[in-house]
Amino acid sequence: MFGKRPAPGGDELLARLGSLTTQARRHAELQRSRVELAVALQRGMLPGALPVVPGFHLAVRYSPAHSGLDVGGDWYDAFTLPDGRIGLSVGDVQGHTIDAAAFMGQVRVGLRALASVTGHPGDLLARTNDLLLSLGGDRFATCTFMRLDPATGVLESARAGHIPCVWATADGKAGIAEDEGGPPLGVLDGTEYPVTRYQLTTGGVFVLLTDGVVEGPALSVDEGLDRVVRLAGIAAVANLEADALAGAVIKNAALVGHEDDAAVLVVGHDGCRAGV
Repeated sequence: MFGKRPAPGGDELLARLGSLTTQARRHAELQRSRVELAVALQRGMLPGALPVVPGFHLAVRYSPAHSGLDVGGDWYDAFTLPDGRIGLSVGDVQGHTIDAAAFMGQVRVGLRALASVTGHPGDLLARTNDLLLSLGGDRFATCTFMRLDPATGVLESARAGHIPCVWATADGKAGIAEDEGGPPLGVLDGTEYPVTRYQLTTGGVFVLLTDGVVEGPALSVDEGLDRVVRLAGIAAVANLEADALAGAVIKNAALVGHEDDAAVLVVGHDGCRAGV
C-alpha cells in the first residue's frame, strides 16, 4: 500500500503561495503592458488634427474600449485631397488584438496614400481592397469613405461592408443614408464599390460611425441607428455644435451592452457653429 504524502508545513505553503502570487502579478503586468501598447498604437495612428473647412465643421469622438484584455481596430480620418476637397473615413478592422490595431494603421495609411492618386470614393476603396489582398494577410476591414466638396456641399460616399451613415437637415428631417455598398476590404478580388451622392444643406449634419456605437447584446443595430437618427435630428433643428452632437452620439456606446471600440465623425454645414 502507498503511504499518504505528508501535508506540507506552514512555511512551505507560504512559499508556494508567494511564488504563485509573484507569477500572477507578473502575468497581470504583462497583460496590462500589452493593452497599454495596443491603445498607444491605436491613438498614435489616428490623425492629430482635423482640416479647417470654411462653412463646415468637423468633430470626432473615439473610445478605445477593451474586449477582455485586447483592443480592436476602429479608426476615423479626415484630410484634404489634392483638389481641395475633403476626404472623410471611418472603419473597423476584424479582431481585437495588437495585430488588429496595427492592421488598422495600414488600412488608414493606405487610404491616404491612394487618395493622392484618386479621390473618387469607389475607385479609392477598390484600389485599397486590391492593395490589402496583395499583402496576403487574413484580416479584413469595413469602411466608409466620403468626399466632401466644400464649394457645393455635395458628399460622395462609398461603403465597404460598413454600417450606414446618419443624416439630418435643419428643417427636422433625419434618417439613415441609403446606398448599395460592397463587401469589406480585403475579402474579394476585383470588387467594385458604387458611389452615392448626397447634398449637405445649410444647418445639416452627416454622422459617420462604427458599429461599437450602435450594436451589442443590449441593443440591436437598428435600435442603435434609430437613436443616432433622433440625436442628429435634434442637433440639426436646435443648431447644436458639431462637437456637442459627436459627444452625444459616442455616449450611445455605453448602452450597447459590451465593451468595443467606438468612433464617431460628424460633419456639419454652417448651422453647427463650432466643431473641433
